[in-house]
Amino acid sequence: MKILHSWLKDYMGDATPSVQEVERIMTFSAFEIDGIEPVGVADAVIDIKILPNRSSDCLCHRGIARELSTLTGTPLSHDPFSLTPIMPETDRLVISIENGEYCRHFDLALVTGITVGPSPEWLASRLEALGQRSINNIVDATNYVMFALGQPLHAYDADKFKKDENNAWHFGVRMAKVGEAIDTLGGVRYELDPSIQLIVNGADDSPAGIAGIKGGQYAIVDAETKNIILEAGNFDPVVTRKASQKLKLSTDASKRFENNVASKVVPYALTEVVALIIKIAGGNVEGFAHARPKTMENTAVTIKKRNAEALLGISLQTETIEGIFTGLGFGYAKKDDGVFEVTAPFERTDILIEEDVIEEIGRIIGYDKVTSVMPETVPLTHINVRHYYSEKVRACLLQLGFSEVITSSFRAKDEVQLQNALASDKSYLRSTLATNLLEVLAKNTPFTDLLGMPDTRIFEIGTVFSKTDAGVVEHVALAFGVRTKVAGYTPKDDALLASVVTEVATCLGVPLHETITQGVAEVQFTNLYLSLPLPLAYEAVSKALPISYVPFSVYPAMSRDIALWVPEGTSAEAIESILNPSAGPLRVRTTLFDEFTKDGRTSFAFRLVFQAGERTLTDGEVNTVMETVYEAVSKKGWEVR
Repeated sequence: MKILHSWLKDYMGDATPSVQEVERIMTFSAFEIDGIEPVGVADAVIDIKILPNRSSDCLCHRGIARELSTLTGTPLSHDPFSLTPIMPETDRLVISIENGEYCRHFDLALVTGITVGPSPEWLASRLEALGQRSINNIVDATNYVMFALGQPLHAYDADKFKKDENNAWHFGVRMAKVGEAIDTLGGVRYELDPSIQLIVNGADDSPAGIAGIKGGQYAIVDAETKNIILEAGNFDPVVTRKASQKLKLSTDASKRFENNVASKVVPYALTEVVALIIKIAGGNVEGFAHARPKTMENTAVTIKKRNAEALLGISLQTETIEGIFTGLGFGYAKKDDGVFEVTAPFERTDILIEEDVIEEIGRIIGYDKVTSVMPETVPLTHINVRHYYSEKVRACLLQLGFSEVITSSFRAKDEVQLQNALASDKSYLRSTLATNLLEVLAKNTPFTDLLGMPDTRIFEIGTVFSKTDAGVVEHVALAFGVRTKVAGYTPKDDALLASVVTEVATCLGVPLHETITQGVAEVQFTNLYLSLPLPLAYEAVSKALPISYVPFSVYPAMSRDIALWVPEGTSAEAIESILNPSAGPLRVRTTLFDEFTKDGRTSFAFRLVFQAGERTLTDGEVNTVMETVYEAVSKKGWEVR
């Protein structure tokens, strides 16, 4: 959620913390900060990572201001939720709701005599700072209040909205019918089904918008609009999310409804947007209408002081707990000693159980106040068979020079298709590991010289999915592959692979029954480990060797071979002590790949690998370095073959 720092001042006034203070306070007591972007000379957009449990109240500026108020102990100078909205009714607006479980609250307002035009600079600049394009003063006002209070709103041109037989504007909320469709704002057409909730014109039952997600082209507000109907509803989070996923249509509105924004926010937001529109577009409010089939009420949660102390691992004073409840705006009543009945403010729909309240206590006090305690040793009661034999195979393959890889479970094409794909190239679940490993081998084999390896060896243990008559079946697969040539697969790979299969089978004590595809062997590992003896204890893990890491270069490497005749008895190390310094800083690896002795002389062949950290090397640069190497070798009296 992007928050404009100056906007927070509307609620906190002069007590608003600085941008740096907001970052510190949020980081240690509420949310992570994804980034801060300066705006103009003295403002900034703070990108706050709002967690799902707080998305109901904190996907808006008022919510973040209220959070800062709690954490700093400073009351809000202005709170839009502090005064009960005044909403005189009109009989010119009618509402009917088909299923009150799915539409819990629905309010309308009729405003006449407005002038549609550009938004004032202060409003447009605030929206643009959040990445929102300014459209006109009416649409901008609805977006502005959504970002201010967290309640999505929508505006209709009343003169384009067909009236019913009683000369009233009739809004209905119902589930879509089979074969129904709607053209949304932006001109995209969506095919609907009965799982998707709609807002309709009750006069002719025609769709006017997808409830909680996006408005339709119906009654769109434009420069000719003079009279508008403003809508604010509250829609079931599960129905909204499923519809959003099915339609592949995610909006600012759907994100808020999916996270269960409180129904009681509706009248506050509607009266706020009416007041803003009259301020910037003129007009008069003719009245309101509302339907509230299921008003959400936060129920009291019982919390025991001793449970909070046990869960947090700290001692708590009753006065401290009460102070935290007051700062959070929680209503509470003392029951027995150390027992409270706590009710969260209406916008906090996330406080449902005792642990939710204890979490609030812990974060306000500060988790840095919690002392780490080493837990007592828990006796092992169950051995995870998959983990045990996976580790056994892993140790065996690592000993044989293999590197473990973890590849994606998604593919562009395979057997099992996803209903909601993550991307066009991730529409299917993998049915085999072999295909992925073949791709990894092709990409990594060219790096054998750079890594100083004679060949490329990789393995993976992972889940695969297949389609059967009984449905989608998944199992764990084991796959390992080798490449001995940079050019690609050769039959020599299968010969090396056969010896690896034998080693792994010996390690497990059973044959593998593998399938081999171009140097990659794959085993149905689930059936294999379930057929093995049940382990009684995990094998001891040896202490890890100290490892240091350095950044790798993203630029290509180049290699040169050099073969030398040297006097018999000369060691490879002695030769490297001459080659490496003369090759200079561009040399990143020296590998001995051939050695033999004949007629009192020994031949050594080395491969020198060159790479730069900040650019691509040229042949000329490497050739110049090699001339220096040849000169150093010549001074030692060694003959270059």
